[in-house]
Parts: sequence; structure tokens; C-alpha cells
Amino acid sequence: MSEEWRKLGFDTKAVKLGYKPEVSNDYSLVPPIGLSTTFEQDDPSSHRGFLYVRQNNPSRQILEKGFALLEDAKYGLCFSSGTSAISAVVQLLNTGEHIVSSEIIFGGTYRYFDRIAGRVGISTTYVDATDPKNVERALQDNTRLVFLETPSNPLLSLCDIAKIAEIVHRRKDILFAVDNTFLTPYFQRPLELGADISVYSVTKYLNGHTDVCMGAMCFNDDSLYPRLRYLQNNAGIGSSPFDCYLVHRSLKTLPVRLRRHMKSGLKVAQFLESHPLVTKVLCPWLPSHPQHELAKRQTSGYTSMISFYVKGGLQETSALLKKFRVINMAGSLGGVESLAEIPSVLSHATYPAEERVRMGITDNLVRLSVGLEDPDDIIADLDLSLRSAVSLLYGERRIYSITACFCTVALRAKARPITLKIFMLLFDNATS
Repeated sequence: MSEEWRKLGFDTKAVKLGYKPEVSNDYSLVPPIGLSTTFEQDDPSSHRGFLYVRQNNPSRQILEKGFALLEDAKYGLCFSSGTSAISAVVQLLNTGEHIVSSEIIFGGTYRYFDRIAGRVGISTTYVDATDPKNVERALQDNTRLVFLETPSNPLLSLCDIAKIAEIVHRRKDILFAVDNTFLTPYFQRPLELGADISVYSVTKYLNGHTDVCMGAMCFNDDSLYPRLRYLQNNAGIGSSPFDCYLVHRSLKTLPVRLRRHMKSGLKVAQFLESHPLVTKVLCPWLPSHPQHELAKRQTSGYTSMISFYVKGGLQETSALLKKFRVINMAGSLGGVESLAEIPSVLSHATYPAEERVRMGITDNLVRLSVGLEDPDDIIADLDLSLRSAVSLLYGERRIYSITACFCTVALRAKARPITLKIFMLLFDNATS
């Protein structure tokens, strides 16, 4: 990446992505889609940079340079999914070697570590990585990878990347990778904090339109590039030209989308904190989060991921999700649409039940990805759906009381916080 591009602001980098129109035949401002699966050669034993679409293609090459630019990294690589990007990192290890991972991670990552890598002799120790000392204690002579997810999915706990990087890099034989899917390089910079590799499910915020499945990684180590490029090609896990075209388009609006996601997400999180049918809200950018100070120190903002606990159990929580009209009950996250799921029965269902309970992934936990709809509509949908669930929570005592009506009126009239709190306390007492 040239100094010319490095000095630009993030918003400019996102729009330009290092692409210059003169590299295309017709000087188009939008990179053309290179759909060809094979490329003509000058000589039987050599090529001009592209040989076969699985190995590399013009659309992927343009996007990889764009990702590297956004992260101020030397290298960027694109994969067919976030899981395939993680699998490439793990395939750098050999049989008999060891991973230390944060214990709260995406269910698909857990399944890959536990049931695929574990089957070929790569073991994993899961630790509460919110305390860096736990990572240090878990390191073994054969440890070759430390893998963190921060914020974690779905509990939104944080790991101190800089402190853990300091611990890991006391040894030269361990790679340190951070899954930065929830924040993207716009809000969190793992490489600058000491990570060797940042990994992404591009499917989520980076693409942001719920129409592409892709993964990516960025790094600076020259020795890693040929090894990871080899895996990308020969394991057949590279991304398609058309998907690369779509993501290149989406990245141009990344900063604008994320600023709106953050504003709406915080407004929704603050509403949920005050609701009598919600017992706890998890959002690192709220002062109530136990790691709020770390969030302010380590990140420059937050996206729109919120997890919250509903009064009741699986029956009541399921009823809540079925009542939504604006919010979609669906897996995934980071799109323009608001999406909600129950992690214990969907994204994290493969965790052993006792482990889920121990960590706090209980049946009354909802993971909410706040989209780009009007936040007042999202709040109204949450409010009405939560109150509708009261009939299940309290049996036949269908408590749609005057107090609840006052709460709704106060919310929509943007009442002063103290007034709203009084109404909420009255409603809580009425339903207890």
C-alpha cells in the first residue's frame, strides 16, 4: 500500500479502496466483474498474473487490496466465508499443536475447533479471556495459535488485545489472531493493538446487505502471505468474483452505515435498559457494561449488537420473537435489517448445555442486531412485543395495565428520564 493511500481518511479509503479507473480497459469508476474462470497465457508454463479463478481473479485482487487499505495492512485475503478464513488460520498448524481460544466465541468457530481441528489432533483450550492472565496460564509448549473474539458472540464481553498481545509475543512461535467481525476496522484496529491477523466474517457489517457470504483476513507478516495464499487456492476456499464485486460496492458506504448503526443501537439499548420486562442489557458502549472503560480505550465506537435477558424462559422468549413485526427473527447480523435470535437454540446450540448455562447463554437471552430502520419503529416493536409476552409470563393475568399504557405514551412523547423511570417502576410492581 502506497503512502499516497495510507495518509487518506477512513471515509475516503472506503470510497476509493485503492482502485484507480485506469486499471480497467474502459476507465470505469466501478471495477468490472471478472467472471472468466480461466485466462489466456503467453507461454505454456507461465501467465500474466491470473491463471485460474480459484487461484486468483481480478475482482478478488481488487477487493483484497481494498481490505488491506482499510486496515492499513500489508496484505488482505478474501475467502468464501468467515469460517473458511478461520479454517485457513488453523490449517497453518500441524497435528499435535495447540490453540488457546476465548471461551465465548461464535458457535461455528467452536464447532470447527472442537469437531474438525480436534479430530485431526489439533487441540483447543477455552479460557475466560476477559482476564489476560487466563490466556497466559493456558499457554503450552505446543501452543501455536491464540484466537480471540472481541466483542464476543453473543455475550459481548471484551478481551484486552494489547495486553494479550504482549503476553503472546514473549514467544516467537505463536500466532495471535482476533476475530473483529462485530466492530470492523472502522471501530477497532487489532493489528495496531498487537494482533498478527485480524479475521472477519464479511457477510456481516462489512458487506452489510444480507446478500453475500464471505470471509477476509488482514496481516503484515511477509512469511504468512505465501502460506495463506497457498491454502486459499489449494483448499478451494477463495471468494467468487461476483461476491467480490458486491462487497466492493458495499464497503463504499461502510462508515456511513456504521455511524447510523451505532446511533440507533445505543438508543435501542438505552430503551431496553429501562424496560421492566428486561432484566439485563449487554452492550459495551453503555456505562453499565462492566468493561465499558476498556471499550472506550480499545475501540473508537460501537456497531449495533445488543444482547438482553428477558423475564421468563424459552417459552416467553420465543413468544417475544414471534411477535416482532419490524424486527426479523433470523440468524446472522450486521445487515440493514434488524435481526433477532435466541443463541441457546440457534447460533450456540452446539455448546454443551451446562457450558451455556455457566457462561450465561441461557434460554432467555436474545441477541439483537439493530438495523437501519427508524429506531423509534424498532423501539415500538420491542415495546409492544415485550408487553404481549406478559400474558405468557403471568398466565391469565393479562396485564395490559394503565401503567403500561402510560409507559408507552411517555416513550413516544419522549418524557424526561425520571418520569419514564417512575412509570417503569410502577409497571414492574404491577407485574411482580
